[in-house]
Amino acid sequence: MVYDPGAIDATLAAAVGDEPSLIAELRGAFLDSTHRALAALEAAGADEWANAAFRLKGLAASFGAVQLMTLAGEAAGHPPGDAAMLRRLNRAVAQL
Repeated sequence: MVYDPGAIDATLAAAVGDEPSLIAELRGAFLDSTHRALAALEAAGADEWANAAFRLKGLAASFGAVQLMTLAGEAAGHPPGDAAMLRRLNRAVAQL
């Protein structure tokens, strides 16, 4: 999968127009939410893992973060606490 660093900004620009300060503010809010959602996934137990992964997937989808969306969907099918998957997700979030 190709990483498109402009996808999030393009999604935000389509929603709010050419308002750089608003785009930056919304991007920051997205990143904060993404970090919280990833932390919730990392802390999730067996009963919560898939739901936490799908919440992260939905958040990523809302902002056009396709790579993160795909990985989060994949994570839902992995065992809870899968260290390799969490590393992949952390890398994807770091690239945002």
